[in-house]
Amino acid sequence: MPVIPSPIGNIRISSQEGCLSGLRFTEEEPDLLVLDQVLLSTMQQLEEYFEGKRQVFDMPIGLAGTEFQRRVWMEVAKIPFGETTTYLKISQRLGNPAAIRAVGAAIGANPILIVLPCHRVLGSDGKLTGYAGGLNRKKALLEVEGHAFQGTLFL
Repeated sequence: MPVIPSPIGNIRISSQEGCLSGLRFTEEEPDLLVLDQVLLSTMQQLEEYFEGKRQVFDMPIGLAGTEFQRRVWMEVAKIPFGETTTYLKISQRLGNPAAIRAVGAAIGANPILIVLPCHRVLGSDGKLTGYAGGLNRKKALLEVEGHAFQGTLFL
């Protein structure tokens, strides 16, 4: 599981059975010794994303997790580049508005950050809330996608 550098911090990427299975921020130092084809492609696509040359990721992904988590993650995957939604709207799209906390927990367990763009999910009031990579990274990712936040949107 190599660790790659990015403009907003080092990222540990992993694959399983020919699919990207993990992408998480880490404090570990970069270590690019062993990369398979999926991870090489992921690394290239992340570079293009941060350079503003890529809006959609195109690599096979493999998701572990419960059926509910996978449903939430697939809904998150539908959020277009440069757009945002809320936890409530996702729970409504899944047909259960009362499941907002469960949706939040599933999003918090997202194993493939950036590619499954949970950074595009905001609180109902439009504020940045919760992100496994930290709110500064969430803000930075949204800025990569063209959002210009004023102080009122960032807690």
